[in-house]
Amino acid sequence: MRTRFTLLRDLTQRAWRHAGALFAVALMLASPLSIASAAEPPVAKLPAAGPLTEAERKEILAELQPLQDRLAALRNSPNVKPDRWADAQIFVKGVVWALDFGPVNDAKSRELVQKGIRRARERIDALAAGRQPWAERRGSSVRGFISAVDGSVQPYGLVVPAGYDPAKPMRLDVVLHGSTPATGIGELQFIHVADAGDDAAAATSTDNFIEVHPMGRLGENAYRFEGETDVDEAIEAVCRDYRIDRARIVLRGSSLGGVGTWQLGLKRPDRFVALGPAAGPVDTYVFANAPWKHFVRLDPLTSWQKTMLPMVDAIDYTANAGMVPVVAVMGDKDPYFESHLLIERAFAKEGIPFVGLVERGAGHGVTAKVMQEQLRLLGEHAAKGRDPFPKHVRFVTWTLKFSRCDWLEVLSLEAHYLRAEIEARIAADGSITVNEPRNINRFGIHPPALQAPGASVTVGGTKIDLPARPSEIARPVVIERHNGKWEYQGTLDALTLTGKRPGLQGPIDDAFARPFLCVRGTGQAWNPAIGAWADANLKRFANEWRRHYRGYLPIKDDTDVTEDDVRRANLILFGDPGSNRWISKVLPQLPIQWTRDTLELGKDRHPAADHGVQLICPNPLPGATGRYVVLNSGHTYHDSELRFSYMVFPRLGDWAIVKVGDNPRDVPVTTVMESVLNSGFFDESWATPSTR
Repeated sequence: MRTRFTLLRDLTQRAWRHAGALFAVALMLASPLSIASAAEPPVAKLPAAGPLTEAERKEILAELQPLQDRLAALRNSPNVKPDRWADAQIFVKGVVWALDFGPVNDAKSRELVQKGIRRARERIDALAAGRQPWAERRGSSVRGFISAVDGSVQPYGLVVPAGYDPAKPMRLDVVLHGSTPATGIGELQFIHVADAGDDAAAATSTDNFIEVHPMGRLGENAYRFEGETDVDEAIEAVCRDYRIDRARIVLRGSSLGGVGTWQLGLKRPDRFVALGPAAGPVDTYVFANAPWKHFVRLDPLTSWQKTMLPMVDAIDYTANAGMVPVVAVMGDKDPYFESHLLIERAFAKEGIPFVGLVERGAGHGVTAKVMQEQLRLLGEHAAKGRDPFPKHVRFVTWTLKFSRCDWLEVLSLEAHYLRAEIEARIAADGSITVNEPRNINRFGIHPPALQAPGASVTVGGTKIDLPARPSEIARPVVIERHNGKWEYQGTLDALTLTGKRPGLQGPIDDAFARPFLCVRGTGQAWNPAIGAWADANLKRFANEWRRHYRGYLPIKDDTDVTEDDVRRANLILFGDPGSNRWISKVLPQLPIQWTRDTLELGKDRHPAADHGVQLICPNPLPGATGRYVVLNSGHTYHDSELRFSYMVFPRLGDWAIVKVGDNPRDVPVTTVMESVLNSGFFDESWATPSTR
């Protein structure tokens, strides 16, 4: 029998041709008077083949509008949970994206559109009647959640076994799908595979675990930044509805899902009980040079791009496999087999045994027998569960974006994108011995470590003086190096951390992994060319976000931004100090000088008439603690890079100086006329700019 995992894997390995033209759909949420369904027309039957005609599109839009109206009413109903509302909204959203970006040109795609409308109506009817049968059923279903990143609704697949007992915590397997082009119809395809209807039919799964299949924003984003957040949000959505044993969460996936498994699992090893990557590359260069005929080779990388590769490449975190067991699978005829050998050598270098199942003669995909053996081995680890309080922790990172493993947290680095390592052991009496940390200036020790009376901390052979009061030691303790000496600094909750720190370390692309708001300048730009360039950047970002990240870009005019926006979101400011009032507010506290005539960053000085700046910094405004401010940039990789997942890595660092070209206003934008003159990083204090 084909498992749901197999079906999802098969779906994500298909290629779909892009539509020749796009059709923009704007569904306005009216203020409905009723959520009844009596006046709604039945789902129209479309012809079996051929591209949709304009008349057919209008007919579908007419069917969608009342569904949107009813969903708007249900969104405000106290009897409908946000997750259940999202369970219905995913179908309407899927149809909208299919209409806007296609292709809807054959019997299969047309049926998917019809099914999307039908299933949306079924779930809306159920919610209006106070029912949610899909939430109680066993077997396969499709669900949704509202993303905190941009407020969009994102679907995920779910498989609940027949033996699930709400009274008992159950293992959860997070299954990442393979490569899928970001076509408009792709969301309906993903939904279709997971959707087995809402009737309480007999379960098809006899496994002893629940499966969640995150969509990961679909496309080729490689589970990075907002794609990584999507995985986290899908896990939390399942945990809201089911009793999950968090010590038994398995992460696995095939192809691009294997890439995601390697990188998410090794960078955050304390979140999973075991990792099961299949046919997944582990770095950028070997991945890009795999012998696929359709692959496009990487252009030569700049110095700053090379510097940042350890942020994305899983192989640089191999040492963390000592904290989470890995069972890898690969066919020896797979075009990515060199990646398998590469990670095997990396394990050996770190002194960690490598469990890699190699199927002789298999290409990019292995037999069910080998996959079952992988599942068996993963099941052995899951049955034991993850130790919630390991007495030995060894953790490697290259960035404070990935800063914690169990009770150890790295809080400050000497330099980003160089290997940082910390290793510590807890003795029988609760005392902690930390080897001399590498490339680390500050770290924290979290409970339940350091709870025993009289427990001490020794770092690099030096015993740390700790306060005598147990109440202070019961909270996270911060140890920092001053003048070459490690010292106790206090408890984490009582300190105000400065400089680059977890969650505020850059680069620019990191701003889009958490809630953000783009702010459009409405004033008069100091220099017309800069105003046009900023507008073009915002337009391109909105276009790419919708197509590649499956949501509407959050945008407000600068005159409409509230104090609550400043508190809750990273602010992405477009314009210059003349056109955008928020740029003018933050500018005095940013490490740049910007006037009508000149733009200065460090030692570089440029004419402001035709030079712009893109940068990321902590937001200095009152109430914006823990938030970024970004100037004039969305993601630093664009359409051409998003064709292949190995191209999805930061193209700019913390800052960039740009020579702007001619960017006409009031036209759709897919390309921005600009030339990056230089890019680099701020130092660990977010002050001095440099290039590496």
